[in-house]
Amino acid sequence: MTNLTKRDLVVRISNETGKIQHDVLEIVQKTLDYIVEAVADGRNVELRNFGVFEVKLRKARVGRNPNKPETDVPIPSRAVVKFKPGKEMKAKVIKLSQKMSKGSSSQSGS
Repeated sequence: MTNLTKRDLVVRISNETGKIQHDVLEIVQKTLDYIVEAVADGRNVELRNFGVFEVKLRKARVGRNPNKPETDVPIPSRAVVKFKPGKEMKAKVIKLSQKMSKGSSSQSGS
């Protein structure tokens, strides 16, 4: 399985809609820019039937350096982006996990 890139999206949307790739690229990029802008402002972005990008605050904590376990490393609190998939995406991923687990069980039985 290969990754899906922004370029792949642009080409596919262009082919399906008949729009010029440059115009599609501008629309896709503007959409992504607006999502980033909203999240950077601390707002959630809800895309129905797709998912929600949420800004969460991670608490400050103490970490450990694996090379020097006796040394504590303070990790400050910070904002992080979490993604919660929508119902449709969850259902499709569950189907994928079932396919993948069937494939790995048939390979291990050979």
